Amino acid sequence: MALIRLMRPKHWIKNSFVLAPLMFTGAFLNPELLCHALLASLLFCLASSASYIVNDIHDVEQDRQHPKKLKSRPLAAGIVSIPAALTLLVTLYAILAVGWLFAPKVILVIVAYLLLNLAYTFVLKHQPVLDIFTIAIGFVLRVYAGAVALDVPLSPWMFITTLCLALYLAAIKRRQELSQGGAEARKVLEKYSVALTDRYAEMSATGALIFYSMFVMSKTENPQLVMTLPLVLFGLFRYWYVVETLDGGESPTDALLTDWPLLLTTVLWVAVCGWALWPGQG
Repeated sequence: MALIRLMRPKHWIKNSFVLAPLMFTGAFLNPELLCHALLASLLFCLASSASYIVNDIHDVEQDRQHPKKLKSRPLAAGIVSIPAALTLLVTLYAILAVGWLFAPKVILVIVAYLLLNLAYTFVLKHQPVLDIFTIAIGFVLRVYAGAVALDVPLSPWMFITTLCLALYLAAIKRRQELSQGGAEARKVLEKYSVALTDRYAEMSATGALIFYSMFVMSKTENPQLVMTLPLVLFGLFRYWYVVETLDGGESPTDALLTDWPLLLTTVLWVAVCGWALWPGQG
């Protein structure tokens, strides 16, 4: 159980971004393409867990000084030993290596993701602005892997929308870390202020909304997608409410899973997208 916690399975929800191309190409009824997309998502779950383990090993002493991470991180809490974590890490890498036999192009994207996260763990997370963009690019790579799995080009609209949305979430994460734990919680926070991260988040949220709106309105063969815009607007508003009033947002995953209006909005968005993109609806 402790080793499973080390893999942070609840954060695998982030890898649903891999399935975005499957949704918006309307290929979710094709069994073969569905299997390709699900395999890519599964491989990304293993890759993200490997990255979490590397980060936890590197930050174990710092995490022991953090009141929340001391309890939530198995290595920092002493529940899992570093040798056990390294064994699990090697196992995950081995499984990903086997994945090359089934999805070589997806594995190439995952290798880029793993290298990016190594750079983040050792260097980039200490660099202001670069740290936020590194987190966001990780989400873009997830979407790109989904497109590669289907052998379709990544929509420019989907690319820029994903980037803006991920920048919004990353900026909010830094804001909450700063407001809740102060600059001592993370070295790079010394270079930020709450006001600055607020501006980053507002700019990114606005960009995400504009580009998503242009994306859905450009899909003239599926005009019903416009009905998802109120849900996206409500989701952005609700998330900001969770951040500002309920003091959430340091973990987007926790914010989504613990706030039922936000979770319901996400489920409804998926349902409306599925209905709008169902073959024969256009």
